[in-house]
Amino acid sequence: MAELAALWIIRHGESTANVAATAAETSGAELIDLTHRDADVPLSATGEEQARATGRWLAGLPEARRPDVAVVSPYLRAVRTAELALAGSDVPASRDERLRDRELGILDGLTSFGVRQRHPDEAARRARLGKFYYRPPGGESWADVVLRLRSLLGDLRRDHAGRRVLLVGHDALVFLLRYLVEGLTEAELMALTRAHAIANCSVTGWTADPADRLAPVAFNDVTHLRRQGAHPTTEDEVHAEPV
Repeated sequence: MAELAALWIIRHGESTANVAATAAETSGAELIDLTHRDADVPLSATGEEQARATGRWLAGLPEARRPDVAVVSPYLRAVRTAELALAGSDVPASRDERLRDRELGILDGLTSFGVRQRHPDEAARRARLGKFYYRPPGGESWADVVLRLRSLLGDLRRDHAGRRVLLVGHDALVFLLRYLVEGLTEAELMALTRAHAIANCSVTGWTADPADRLAPVAFNDVTHLRRQGAHPTTEDEVHAEPV
C-alpha cells in the first residue's frame, strides 16, 4: 500500500475543561467543575486565539506543504479548532469518531486525588497493569485507542495515498500516533508520556522519506504559536488518571 506524502496531527486549542481541570488539580479537589459532556466542551478564548494563530501559520506555508485534506475528531473543541485553523482555505474537512478522545468511564471528571479517594481499587489496578493496558470500567485503555487509530491509518493510506493529511484531535492521540507510525515499544511510549505534555494546538508530523516511509519531522511544536503572538498552554484533558 502506498504511503501518505505527509501526516500531521494538531491537538485542539485550550478548552474550558482544560482550564477547569488545572484549577481542580491545583486546589486538591476531587471533582473537576464541568458543565458539558466531554463531546460538547468548547474552546476557551485562549484556545480560539491559538486556533486562529494555527490558521495563519497554515495559510503561510508554501502550497507544496499545505494539507490536501483534514480529518477531525467530532468533539466540539476539535471541530472548532479545525474550523478556525482552516477558515478561508479550500482544504476539505471530515469528521471521524475514531479520532475522539479516550473514554475514561467511571473515572471521567475526577482529578488524580479524586480517583484515589473514590476508587482506590482502580488506582491500585492501574498501577499494577500500567498506563497502556489499564481499562477503567466503562472506558478505554490506551491499547483500545490504538486499535481505532490503526483502522483510521489504514483507511487514510488507502484513500489518500501520496497526499498530505492533517488530523485534529486530542493529546493521547499524538502519543499513540507516534507509537504506531514510528513502531515504538510500550516502554518507549511511556517514556515519552513521562517526559512531555502535549501543548494545545501543537503540531506533530511525519513526511515520506525516499524509502516511502513516514519519518518524524516535528513533535509537540508550538513555534508557530509564538511567532503568531499566541500563548502556548499545556493543560491536561478533561479527566485525570490515577498516578
